[in-house]
Order: sequence, then structure tokens, then C-alpha cells
Amino acid sequence: MSQNTQNPDEASRDSSAPADSKIDHAASIRYWSSLPSTTSNMLGMLGTYPWYSRIELQGSKNFLSKVRRLVPALQTDGKFSLGVDCGAGVGRVTEGFLRHVCTVVDAVEPVQKFTQVLEDGQLKKDGVIGDIFTLGLEDWSPEKKYDLIWTQWCVGHLTDSQLIQYVSRCRDSLTESGIMVIKENLSTDAGDQDMYDDEDSSVTRTDAKFKQIFDQAGMNVIKSEIQTGFPKQFKLLPVKSYALRPKI
Repeated sequence: MSQNTQNPDEASRDSSAPADSKIDHAASIRYWSSLPSTTSNMLGMLGTYPWYSRIELQGSKNFLSKVRRLVPALQTDGKFSLGVDCGAGVGRVTEGFLRHVCTVVDAVEPVQKFTQVLEDGQLKKDGVIGDIFTLGLEDWSPEKKYDLIWTQWCVGHLTDSQLIQYVSRCRDSLTESGIMVIKENLSTDAGDQDMYDDEDSSVTRTDAKFKQIFDQAGMNVIKSEIQTGFPKQFKLLPVKSYALRPKI
């Protein structure tokens, strides 16, 4: 996996360093590899609450339906021919959502024991899951054209420059009417700064940072939306979806 130019240990000791300079890809892989290969662990502490996943997946379905109305070629009820689940984990998003909107879904996931679950699963046997790439997003260079690129809860493990490059590569791999969606937590920092989490070595970005990155990657945000429906007592980070199309 790609390495940061600054030593992560040095960056973590420097409070003035940009949040993304503290990312350590090896530490991220160690963290996720230490967890059991189950859907609940993909959701963190709320994985024990099945309703949480149902609300989140329904939010994605509703968001995509709204986005499709904005692209003339997609104003039908038909499935996308080929999608890709980036940061797929053990396939929660594909199982609960993407298989209903795509005929075939490729998967990109850096943790080998998670991709093994995908390889051995029923969706692979049924042909719903297509190619599986055991790679970090910073190393994935798409060689196909995708109708839908879905990236959720994983770009916090990329530095800003890696994320710009990743979105740029995805831009070039979309079909003529293709859509890229990034769904991520948003920073709640009082100073409107990105937040670094040393537990899994990831960054939670601000809305402004995401928009800056998308612009630099040559993408327009055609729609964005905050996920709703989560009980307020859990005090979760805001979750926002961004639908992206290449600049003309």
C-alpha cells in the first residue's frame, strides 16, 4: 500500500500537522484485520442494532432514486448493468442495497479475510458479485467502465492527495451516464477542521473539504444529502451522501 511522505508517528505527535498526514495505512489494515468478518463489525458499536443498518441502507436507496431523476438517461426503473462496491468489507452494502439496483457488482476491499467472505458467499455463486479486487482504494486503477461507483465509509483511510487521485480515476472509468456516490461521516470539529481517529488511523473530513477535493478531481456534485432517521440519543456523526458526475 502507498506510504505517507511524513512518518505517521511523527505526524501524530504534531498537533499542527494536517489530519490526513497522520494516516498510517498499515495501522488501518491491522485494525480491520483484527475484527471478525461479520456485518456487525462493519458498523462499529451500532452493529448490534439491525434497525441501524436498515435505516442506513434505505437512506442510500432513496438518495440514489433522487439522483437518477437528475440524469436523463437514468430516468427509468431498470438496473444498472455494472456497479462496484468500493470499501466493500464483507458485502453489507451489496447484499442490502446494490444487488437490487445493479445486475453485477464488482468489489474492492483491502482486507483479505473480508474478500474471502465475498469469494465464498452466495452472491458470488449467484453471479451478482463479479470481480473482487483485494486492494486499497489508493492502489485500485479501474480497467472497466462502471454505471455506478459506490464508495462508503472508507475514504477516511486515504490522504487528501490520494482521495483526489482516486476520484479522478473513478471519473475516467464512468460510463457516459455513470454516477459516483461517496457516502461518509462528516467532521463535527468546533473549528471546522478534519478530525483524526487514531483507533483505526482514519480522518473524518468536513463538508467543505470534500467539496474542495471533488472539484480538484474534476467532479461536479449533482446532489448531496444528509442521512436522516437515526435516533438522536446515539449522537452519531452526520452522514452525508454526494452524487458526482464529471465536469463537462
